[in-house]
Amino acid sequence: MDITHLLDPLNDAQREAVSAPPGHMLIIAGAGSGKTRVLAHRIAWLLQVERFSPFSILAVTFTNKAASEMRGRIEELLENSPGGMWVGTFHGIAHRMLRSHWQEAGLPQGFQILDSEDQYRLVKRIIRELGLDEEKWPARQAQWFINARKDEGVRPSAVDDQGDQTTIVLLTIYQAYETACARGGMVDFAELLLRALELLRDNPVLQAHYRQRFQHILVDEFQDTNAIQYAWLRLLVGSGTASSGWLFVVGDDDQSIYGWRGARIENIQQFTRHYPDAKTIRLEQNYRSTGTILAASNAVIARNGSRLGKELWTRHGEGEPVYIYQAINDLDEAHFIVERISKWVDEGGLRSECAVLYRSNAQSRVLEEALLQRGMPYRVHGGLRFFERAEIRDAMAYLRLVNNRGDDAAFERVVNVPARGIGARTVEVVREFARESQLTLWQAAKELQQQQQRLSARAANALGGFLRLIDGLAEGVRDLELADQVEHIRLHSGLVAHFSKEKGEKAQARLDNLEELVNAARSFVADEEEGQEPLAGFLSHAALEAGEGQGDAWEDCVQLMTLHAAKGLEFPLVFLAGVEEGLFPHRMSAEDPVRLEEERRLCYVGMTRAMRVLYLTFAERRRLHGKDTYPRASRFIGEIPRGLVQEVRMRGAVSRPSTVVGTTPPPQGGLNPGQPVRHPIFGAGVVLALEGEGAQARVQVNFETGGCKWLMASLAGLQSL
Repeated sequence: MDITHLLDPLNDAQREAVSAPPGHMLIIAGAGSGKTRVLAHRIAWLLQVERFSPFSILAVTFTNKAASEMRGRIEELLENSPGGMWVGTFHGIAHRMLRSHWQEAGLPQGFQILDSEDQYRLVKRIIRELGLDEEKWPARQAQWFINARKDEGVRPSAVDDQGDQTTIVLLTIYQAYETACARGGMVDFAELLLRALELLRDNPVLQAHYRQRFQHILVDEFQDTNAIQYAWLRLLVGSGTASSGWLFVVGDDDQSIYGWRGARIENIQQFTRHYPDAKTIRLEQNYRSTGTILAASNAVIARNGSRLGKELWTRHGEGEPVYIYQAINDLDEAHFIVERISKWVDEGGLRSECAVLYRSNAQSRVLEEALLQRGMPYRVHGGLRFFERAEIRDAMAYLRLVNNRGDDAAFERVVNVPARGIGARTVEVVREFARESQLTLWQAAKELQQQQQRLSARAANALGGFLRLIDGLAEGVRDLELADQVEHIRLHSGLVAHFSKEKGEKAQARLDNLEELVNAARSFVADEEEGQEPLAGFLSHAALEAGEGQGDAWEDCVQLMTLHAAKGLEFPLVFLAGVEEGLFPHRMSAEDPVRLEEERRLCYVGMTRAMRVLYLTFAERRRLHGKDTYPRASRFIGEIPRGLVQEVRMRGAVSRPSTVVGTTPPPQGGLNPGQPVRHPIFGAGVVLALEGEGAQARVQVNFETGGCKWLMASLAGLQSL
């Protein structure tokens, strides 16, 4: 058999990982080391060389995008699409199992997935129903508590409240939430994983079936797994040397940055203890960055203890130094970054090759203003995505209610959208009656509308109109194709007329999005193995896809994002903005050794996004959350060897510093950086920088209306304010 196409493109470490005999494997894959290639080639090797059936392979990723990319690479290597192989996210695979075994899982056949926002609304309603003070018991806190317990695999009855009143109340909310979900046939994201774990744990026959089926389980981004995900994997494969299948896990402990949302770095650190016969292979050759960027990144991450250990290297050459810029304030920092991006573009580069990364979302405002002043298009990653937009969520709620009248979250969302005279008091009466009678909101509304005792005639009529609308929509879509069902809902729910009343581009954008939803339905392909009706499948698909993919993602524009959002991406030119003590590392983490190590890993992730040029910037003064702060350079800057960095001075020259702290030019003409001034034409502004002496002295001013300008100090006519 010719296997050259599987091994020839690989380096020695990759080849060893791909062609290893079946067994437990830990692949420590450094940033830019080709982990996706290794996973795809490993699966192709198992199918073509080891002759395992596609039915015996399960590949788990964290995003639908990664799963899709892996499928595409496998098909390209095999020159066909292997049927029967499961490739998907943790939530997607769990959902697939629960759809197949809904009875064993104790779920209704048509159970509905609650996304994060619907879950929040349901928790908020329960807090009201329990008569709790919503300010003292905010829904977000209770939602976090519920999800955190589920991520640990713990039901309300298993939590020891230890007599703590806060825990007792949160457990009461948790229990009431569980009851409401069971009554409405609803499952949230955390419940998907917990219910799938319980399904295997409590059904020995099913557990044996899946252990026999999945002989090879491959896991991407293993360092990001939480407690329940790892427990589920161990149930599927068995424990230690007595396991019936093999785990092939790929990850990087140095890129574990999601501890705040439940990821456990201990999973990858302790893998070889749980599976003592596992083989460890390190992928250390980096295909992304220059030697200098990697040396700087290695030096920073080396300060962390308890590492599994690796040293990234490259054949790309040393490249440029890591540039450090000390700004006067956050405005100066933003304008410096924009100036450098402009220079990049002027020299033939693309705006989309430039990324600005920051620790806090609050930093983006000043950066966005600087880009707008320059007329430079940009995209903020992490903005509202398609299935998260209000108009899409409204349309999906109608579809969900048509599909499942017991969906309380969908009922609450659209009962008065568009407005139809059903006020908050009417909805509250429906909630109270539903709680007293142990009914869904739909059932309660139907009984109340018929009784006409607790409701006024006007309220009962309005409620009856809504019930008839939903029943009419359900009848109208009964024999239609999926896309036509969505189109029918779009046209007859009243949403088009509702959003048409808004003015300007926002209204048109909403209407365009509703039309795009029809296109999404038209392109949706149901999974035949799950056996769902097309509408139910589309609703599940939408819930699982929410939070991924955006429109206009590849326009030639500057990329802005948090450091967390940057993981997995790469750009030729990268700026890490606000690398300051208190901001990065964050003040909440600086004194906690465990959290400080995660902040350092976050810095490592940010630095290794850069392919050719890397800037770290910090400001002497920064305004955040309405307050001025005067930070010092982050310790992470000081951890980079001096021989690898160069400081960019204010006047644009680059020199090698003895320290990473810059100097401020002497004041010219009585002006100082940070000083408010007024110009006879441009109006009020703030001095950012000064350079030169005497008649040649120049001053840089950021004007409130005119943007950032360089002026001759002697001719500018600036007045101090």
